[in-house]
Amino acid sequence: MAILAVLASAVLPMAEVTVKRTREIELQRSLRIVRNAIDAYKADFDRAVAEKKIIVSINDTGYPESLEVLLEGKDWGGLYPFKKRYLRRIPKDPFDRYNEGWGLRSLEDDPDSTVWGGDNVYDIYSQSDAIGLDGTPYNTW
Repeated sequence: MAILAVLASAVLPMAEVTVKRTREIELQRSLRIVRNAIDAYKADFDRAVAEKKIIVSINDTGYPESLEVLLEGKDWGGLYPFKKRYLRRIPKDPFDRYNEGWGLRSLEDDPDSTVWGGDNVYDIYSQSDAIGLDGTPYNTW
């Protein structure tokens, strides 16, 4: 019976680590998906400007105004014969227990800012204060 208790006490922490690692992989995947979509949006903006498909103001950075713009899509003044969508859905942050959503950073914000400037979406981050298995906070990934 004592051997069984020792074995059970070793299995539980391993299971917790496995669950946490799975959620970390999902966080990395979600961050990569959204960041790639933001980069693709910016690349299409730059291409549309270069091909004179759209006219922009001097203050336009080419980054989306919100994550929802990546869902709605754009035709970029005829660059595409359809509205190009960059995301089918906005992935969830697996460590977001309070349904706060992603933290947003604009191009003008400091790289470690936790307050969004509101002009555009240059980057996203997890709003979780939890620490990863590698010792770094999830909100710095």
